[in-house]
Amino acid sequence: MTSDMTARMLRLLSLLQTRREWSGADLAERLEVTVRTVRRDIDRLRALGYPVDSARGHAGGYRLAPGADLPPLLLDDDEAVAIAVALRTAAGGLTGIEETALRALAKLEQVLPRRLRGQVTALQTSLDGIVWEDRGPRADPALLATLAVACRDHEIVTFDYTTRHGATTPRRAEPCHLVDSGGLWYLLAHDTGKDDWRLFRLDRITGATPTGRRVPARAVPGDGPAAFVAGRLSAAPTRYRAIATVHASADRVRARTRGLATRIRPLDDATCRVDVSDDHLPRIAQTLAGLDDDYTLDADPDVLAHLRTAARRALRATA
Repeated sequence: MTSDMTARMLRLLSLLQTRREWSGADLAERLEVTVRTVRRDIDRLRALGYPVDSARGHAGGYRLAPGADLPPLLLDDDEAVAIAVALRTAAGGLTGIEETALRALAKLEQVLPRRLRGQVTALQTSLDGIVWEDRGPRADPALLATLAVACRDHEIVTFDYTTRHGATTPRRAEPCHLVDSGGLWYLLAHDTGKDDWRLFRLDRITGATPTGRRVPARAVPGDGPAAFVAGRLSAAPTRYRAIATVHASADRVRARTRGLATRIRPLDDATCRVDVSDDHLPRIAQTLAGLDDDYTLDADPDVLAHLRTAARRALRATA
């Protein structure tokens, strides 16, 4: 007989979540109690806010119905591992739900037993998929999870960071927010050594370690983390300069481009200026091709030479 009522109710809730409907007799057999005890436990779950429906009849069927709020879910080991791997994959690669998946992953990682974390890591490192385009460097899902928890708990972390020039230095920072921009993840944090806000690309972070020290949350300057990161990225130096004056409204161009919102400046109702400067010449060409409107270009000689070469190659291909 199950003597611990709390453990029995948790087991009952887990059973109700695994099948659409249970008879009272089946539940009683699984829990090793009487049908009358099952009825009392069902009433206790209802008192706690769980919407349990019951069917009339000798068997007395029960099912967990949809409610106004999502009730706590009880997962077995295999289910927890499957969800953690799925969330890590979503956080690292799917467009549109990265941040939501990351929040859910942070909650799950915090309560995941140590024996299961090794399984999650092994599965994540063993799985791969076919990628038909180069999306650039991707963030490590385990690093995403570590930093997401640190952001939520306002816990100082230490890590090594490699700059765009190749130099690696130790950093100590107060994480604030994780922001995805154009397929790259950035950590917005207050660098304790610099006493200033900094952006760190996650693919350049190694050895991230929580220190256990929590600090009060800091207010991000400006209109929030995403706006602050966008402003910093648009002001960052680039290797190649390219400024396009586009014969279209800023709103039209903004709707047709991705990741250029802070680099678009309206000149009048029908013209805007777009800064497409970048470190990568093919990416500049790709961005210009996506404007889908006439434009004039003020750019570095290397940019113009690359565009002319690409145009000649396209003309030869269509001749």
